[in-house]
Amino acid sequence: MKPAEINTRWKALQERIAENFDTDLPDIKVMLFLIGVQELGQGPKKFSKRQKEELMHIANCKLFSQMGFYELEGADQDGWPHWKLVKPIPSYTLLEQEMVMKSLIITYFDELEG
Repeated sequence: MKPAEINTRWKALQERIAENFDTDLPDIKVMLFLIGVQELGQGPKKFSKRQKEELMHIANCKLFSQMGFYELEGADQDGWPHWKLVKPIPSYTLLEQEMVMKSLIITYFDELEG
């Protein structure tokens, strides 16, 4: 996807999520949290600050697995997924990083809703 298409689709996704959750437009961090909760598969509940950080890590791993950087190893006794890095993630500029994340998040939700 080109940056203009990414930004257009990102805005539409933000609006859909905001409407579904009756909230403000979510930023990338909120999207990562939502993906982490979805991937954990235990439904909505209260999470500690550390668990929220872990949920965002789960989301990052899930998203970057689309590009072959991570592989799911399995889940621990509490059902939390664990991933392993299979190849190093390239260094991106901040703008590239933002575009890659938006693109991966869009693809994730497309597949989830598809």
